[in-house]
Amino acid sequence: MVTIDISYAQRMQGLSGSAIRELFAFSAKPGVISFAGGNPGSFALPDEQVAQIASDLLRRDGKAILQYGQTEGYPPLRQSLPGYIRQTFGADVQEDQVLITTGSMQGLDLLLKALVNPGDAVLTESPAFLGALQAMNSYQANIVPVRSDDSGIDIAHLEEMMRRHSPKLLYIIPTFQNPTGCSLALDRRQQVAELAAKYRVVVAEDDPYHSLRYKGKHLPAIKAFDREGWVVLLGSFSKVVSPGLRVGFMAGDAHLLRRCGVCKQCTDVHTANLNQGIVDAYLRGGLLDPHISRICGQYAGLMDTMLQQLALTPRIRHFTRPEGGLFIFVHLEEGLQADQLFRSAVERGVAFVPGEHFYPEGGHHNTLRLNFSNADQAAILRGMEILSDCIKHMG
Repeated sequence: MVTIDISYAQRMQGLSGSAIRELFAFSAKPGVISFAGGNPGSFALPDEQVAQIASDLLRRDGKAILQYGQTEGYPPLRQSLPGYIRQTFGADVQEDQVLITTGSMQGLDLLLKALVNPGDAVLTESPAFLGALQAMNSYQANIVPVRSDDSGIDIAHLEEMMRRHSPKLLYIIPTFQNPTGCSLALDRRQQVAELAAKYRVVVAEDDPYHSLRYKGKHLPAIKAFDREGWVVLLGSFSKVVSPGLRVGFMAGDAHLLRRCGVCKQCTDVHTANLNQGIVDAYLRGGLLDPHISRICGQYAGLMDTMLQQLALTPRIRHFTRPEGGLFIFVHLEEGLQADQLFRSAVERGVAFVPGEHFYPEGGHHNTLRLNFSNADQAAILRGMEILSDCIKHMG
C-alpha cells in the first residue's frame, strides 16, 4: 500500500489515537477479561424499551423527527431538561441556558473551540480523563495539571495555578471521577465555584457518572453553587441510558451557550432528533429513575467484588474506594511498572489501562485504572486472580 505524503496541521503534532480505544480491539477478542474500558454493562442497555419508544415516536411524529432540527436541541427535550437538572444536580437553569450536545465530550470540545487560543492555559485535575486531555491538545492548549487526592482537586493548589497562569478554562469531573472514581468533597465544590468567579475562569464541570451512586449521600453539582455564571455543567445520558445514542447537554450562561451553538452549527448542525426524543421520553415517562435504580444495584455488587479482591492483592500501596461510578484507581508499590504488568496480564487474557496515560505531566508509572462495569462476577473473580498472580511475580 502506497503512503501519500500529506502535510498535516500543526495541531496534529503529538496527537495519537486513544490508548483506551486501541485496547478495545484486543478486549473484544473471545475469552478476554477486560477491565480496560468504561462501557456500561450489557444489562444496563435497555434495548427493548428503546425500540418501543423509537417506534412510538416515529409513528406519532416521524416526519418532524426525520427532518433537520434546531441546533439548540429538540424542543421537548430542552423543555424537560431544566427540571431534570434541578432534581438531579441541584442547579437552577432555564430553557435558554441549555444546549443539547452529541455526548458531553462535544460540550468540552465546543468550549475549547469558543474560548481557547493556541497557548492558552487550561487547568485540569491530575490524573484526568484521557479523552479530555486529547481534546485540549487538539486545540493546542497549555495544559496545567492541578494536584488531587481522594477528596478531589486540591483547592490551595487550584488557586495558586489560577493566579499564576490566568487560565481560560478549568476542566473537572467532580463525581466518581475518571480515572480515580473519587468524588469532590462538598466544601470543595463550593470553593471551586467561588474561585471561578474570583479569577474569572470558566469551569467545564463534566458530570456523566453523577447518578451512578451505590452508597453515601448524593452531592449537588458545582453548578449549584455558581452565582455569576462561570460554571458550565456538562451532562450525559451515555452512562444512564445508552452511550450509542450520544445525547448530552450543556447548562450554563445563555450568551456563552449561544456562542457554543454557533460552533456546533459548524460541527454537526444538530444532535440526532430521534435520539433526543428517546431521552425525552425517558424523562417525561418517569422511566429513568427506576432504570438507574436497577442498574446501580447490579453495579454495586460488581464494584464490591473488585474491591474485596484488591484488598487481598499483594504489592499494592493504595487503591481508591469509590461510592459509585465505574472505576477504581490503583497505586502499586514504588518501583513497579504498570506497563510491565499490562504485558504479562495481556498474555494471560486480562486487560486494563496503565495509569500514566491519565497524567498530563507524565510519570506515575506504578498506577493503573480498573473498570468493573463490563464484566460479570465470575469474570471479575477470575481476572483479579490472574492480575494478583501477575503482580506477585513482577520483578
